[in-house]
Amino acid sequence: MLLSLISLNDDEITIVTDAVRQWCCERKLDIDSVEGRRAITVAVDLVQMNTDRDRIFAELSKQLDHQ
Repeated sequence: MLLSLISLNDDEITIVTDAVRQWCCERKLDIDSVEGRRAITVAVDLVQMNTDRDRIFAELSKQLDHQ
């Protein structure tokens, strides 16, 4: 899980962790669960694709809710 964060800078890590925590909290999931780890992977991908910082949570929700 942490390996996917290595390529990010501190600001990007904060964006990812904030979005994933919010997503997990709203769905009453543990961040260390399979779903939480999947959310981290998707959020890292979104950040690396230069998704607008304000859209990360919405895009994360959109992608994961369709899986």
